[in-house]
Amino acid sequence: MTDPQIPAPDLQSAVETLTQEMTQLKERVAQLENKLLLLPDIDRYGRLQTLLLAGQFKEADAETTQIILDTVGMKRDDLSPEAMLKFPCTVLTVIDRLWRAASQDRFGFSQQLQIYQASGGTIDTLRSQDRATMRAFAEQVGWFVDGEVQFDRYDQWDFSLAAPRGMFPAIWWKSPYGLKMVTFFFTRLLECRI
Repeated sequence: MTDPQIPAPDLQSAVETLTQEMTQLKERVAQLENKLLLLPDIDRYGRLQTLLLAGQFKEADAETTQIILDTVGMKRDDLSPEAMLKFPCTVLTVIDRLWRAASQDRFGFSQQLQIYQASGGTIDTLRSQDRATMRAFAEQVGWFVDGEVQFDRYDQWDFSLAAPRGMFPAIWWKSPYGLKMVTFFFTRLLECRI
């Protein structure tokens, strides 16, 4: 039922204006929520955010690994796939949001998970540690080129926004546990709804 005091075309215009204002408000709230995530842990994530905002993706990649290791209080070789299954979702969420925000949604764990799923990855391919699906993912993000794993050439990678979508964070994935770490980590990302 329409208000007899508001002509029908004006009502439609008012609804459109309110819809636009609500969309802008939602975007503003999302931006503020992202900023609030950092407040409690500015010491933990401040350096990562600074590096990302400066476009220093190689240094930010190393800092991401350091945050992961500091969170669990372990050295690189001690971080087991089983430990990743218990990794705090909040830390993964903050890291992902920082990477996404600084890269115009090109990089981050959520981007990597989307690419894995677009490559045919499912919870079943993770459980079976399906190499073909993982290879398809690694090719998409530039970690596997011309039949070779590229981590040995890490210093020669493109650390800019021109790098393949989903390429970063990357170096932390180079684990002594190999495919098992990757599949357990993707499983954790799914559980955390990243």
